[in-house]
Amino acid sequence: METVELHGNVYSGDCPTRQILDRIGDKWTALVIGLLEDGQTLRFSEIKRGIGGISQKMLTQTLRSLERDGLVTRTVYAEVPPRVEYTLTPLGNTLVAPLTAIREWAENHIEAVAEAQTQYDEAE
Repeated sequence: METVELHGNVYSGDCPTRQILDRIGDKWTALVIGLLEDGQTLRFSEIKRGIGGISQKMLTQTLRSLERDGLVTRTVYAEVPPRVEYTLTPLGNTLVAPLTAIREWAENHIEAVAEAQTQYDEAE
């Protein structure tokens, strides 16, 4: 089995830290984690309804990646039709505060960003 260097140059494409930053920086990841915060357990369809604009394929890929990374637990119930629920793991819960801080920053600075975009566009 190949050993993986867990620390390295974050600016290098093969650095594991960068791979994690890519995962948590993904917009769908941030939105899924936001929906599942506070101990929420949701079904796939509830998550899809809660996130406007996400396709079924993209949500499936995002949830699989989050499960693989240990951030989300997927529970399948042997019912007809099968019921599948998702919840944050303890590790996933550690992302709630940092992602909330980023969301709040965006909410507090959206007007300044919009103004900067308008000025940039007008100068072009």
